[in-house]
Amino acid sequence: MFVGRQEQLTALSQLWNKRTSSLVTCRGRRRIGKSTLIEEFARRTADHFTNIVGLPPRKGMTDLAQRRNFCEELADQTGSVIGAARNWTAAFRSLDEAIPSRGRTVVLLDEISWMGAHNPDFAGYLKTAWDKRLKKHDNLVLVLCGSVSSWIAENILDSTGFVGRDSLDLDVGELSLAESMSMLGLAGRRLSSREVFDLLSITGGVPKYLEEIRPEWSVEENVRQLCFMPRGTLFREFDETFSVVFGRRASSRGCALQHLSESPQSVAEIAKAMRKTPNGKLSKALKDLEYAGFVAKDSGLNPQTGEPLRMERYRIKDNYTRFFLRYVAPRRQAIAKGLFKFSSLEQLQGWSAMLGLQFENLILNHVEDLFPSLGLERSLVLSASPYRRNAGKGVKGCQIDLLIQTERMALVVEIKRRKEIGHGIIDDVKSKVDALEVSKDLSVRTALVYDGNLSPSVEADRYFDFIVDAKNLLQR
Repeated sequence: MFVGRQEQLTALSQLWNKRTSSLVTCRGRRRIGKSTLIEEFARRTADHFTNIVGLPPRKGMTDLAQRRNFCEELADQTGSVIGAARNWTAAFRSLDEAIPSRGRTVVLLDEISWMGAHNPDFAGYLKTAWDKRLKKHDNLVLVLCGSVSSWIAENILDSTGFVGRDSLDLDVGELSLAESMSMLGLAGRRLSSREVFDLLSITGGVPKYLEEIRPEWSVEENVRQLCFMPRGTLFREFDETFSVVFGRRASSRGCALQHLSESPQSVAEIAKAMRKTPNGKLSKALKDLEYAGFVAKDSGLNPQTGEPLRMERYRIKDNYTRFFLRYVAPRRQAIAKGLFKFSSLEQLQGWSAMLGLQFENLILNHVEDLFPSLGLERSLVLSASPYRRNAGKGVKGCQIDLLIQTERMALVVEIKRRKEIGHGIIDDVKSKVDALEVSKDLSVRTALVYDGNLSPSVEADRYFDFIVDAKNLLQR
């Protein structure tokens, strides 16, 4: 079942309106469905499709092994007679010769960072092959795809050699909340909205993880089998994915990520926690994590000046990663030995509080799903991110779940998941609004996004300009 991605499919399909070939980059976190998107595009619009995947990292991997795999896959999929390539120039020449002279052709070079990992000149060979041979095929879309998005950025998007050659850059993110609901299919239709959010708060809108949900099982049993059993897919997933994406750099990136699992932090705060000096290496590690889809950099605007905030904070964006580090990793040994037993998820220590934070993170990741319910058009929004100002001399501390700013408005959004949400939520938000300092040109409005049973007195008070029941976001 293929769900969503209509915007990306439309952008890809429009490439056929050109009279020349197209070079496309496609990046995003592992398991997000990048390859599936390109396969669907090819299935719908192309006459020929070739998909060559780089060999995954392993001890002893060589450039020769990657080239041999490239040629073998090309021969197998195209029916061409292709010999061993002594270098990448020869390998790409074989690709050029195998492309049909008629009909639309999509070629996907998948996990391209693996393909080129053992040859520092790989990108140069590819650029030369594109300029001299591949781009001369009028009905060709060549897609360079990979989970190591930093490699694509450094070697293709930011490379002077490829300037002006990229026709389209696709950054594939999570499915929307409504698309995730569709992906759950029968399982989603059987569940209450609260149970759906329990699942999405753990999996995020990652198609591969949503595919693992068993409709005949309860939410509790799905979570138990996937996350808390030795052979559970989501118990093993983090270590496998992280090592594959980052290879030898996994340890340093993992250390930074572990510190972020406690709370969003600035570069200086992360460096202090790691007992390191803020430098280019740490910034590079955080940028790699951001490119790979693990973290987000929340910047936003200063509501007093309208200028970008000077202190940017990183938070773990990926809900699964956040859940694993906060709740599964500390119990790793017991789970691996089959000793972690429980009768009910609700009885687990800190479970409800943890899901509350996961729900907040989920909404932040899908903030654009909120805009219609808040009467906002995407084009009018200047900034939408969490806001935090530390207390100082004569300055009140201020922490807001989500602050949305337009030219005329600062919208304070409270995100709450609780079984019962009483009138006290109004007092909580009032204190945040009182601490918020904004430009005289901005009006301040308030919104509540919630999952749970909302006390009638909250709506009756009319304090909130917008009240959004999160279950409605599953139906758009």
